[in-house]
Amino acid sequence: MTESLPSAAVIRVSRATFEPGRFAEVDAMNRRTSRYLVPAIKRLPGLVSFYSGVSPNGTIVQVSVWDSEDHARQLDHLTEMTVDARAEAEAAGVVFTPIVNYPIGWSI
Repeated sequence: MTESLPSAAVIRVSRATFEPGRFAEVDAMNRRTSRYLVPAIKRLPGLVSFYSGVSPNGTIVQVSVWDSEDHARQLDHLTEMTVDARAEAEAAGVVFTPIVNYPIGWSI
């Protein structure tokens, strides 16, 4: 089934790395921060979907789909994300790469 998305929809990709030996710690941090991130993110207009995953190879990714670039950028200013969760992630040794918003070219 193909999703019906607005023509201005974007995919927001946040990636980070950590020492693979800290997988259990980072995975626990990811689950713990979801307790306050999920409700905060759900309140934002324009959210289509959001996924977060941690790999034992030492990477973590958050991928979300938004109805517009402006709505995707709300996460850049969400205190729960930029202050609270970031501090917990950095305390667990997570190092972030720049976040990128991609216009959607096609979907299945």
